[in-house]
Amino acid sequence: MDDIINIKENLENVNNNFESDLDLEKLKNTLRQKFHDYQNTMRFMLADAPIEILCLPATLQNILTDQGFLRVYDLFDVDLVKIKGLGIVRVKQLTTSLDKFFSML
Repeated sequence: MDDIINIKENLENVNNNFESDLDLEKLKNTLRQKFHDYQNTMRFMLADAPIEILCLPATLQNILTDQGFLRVYDLFDVDLVKIKGLGIVRVKQLTTSLDKFFSML
């Protein structure tokens, strides 16, 4: 009789542990997703920084502001080669600054 009671208790413990593990795994997944969403939000907020944060040379910064690029996110979907006044050297300077900026995120 004691064996049957012990088996039932062990089975209940196993079920409780299994349910706890499932709840914990679900909580971990939710936390990972929330953290991922937070990181994306922070990236977009940081990209709202003024173009001056890139510490570009004055001529390059003037070219970009004259073309209407006032924020970092303005440069996201732009073909840099098509920006008037940017040559190969300035495009390299800009991409290097953008790489440094994004590596901080």
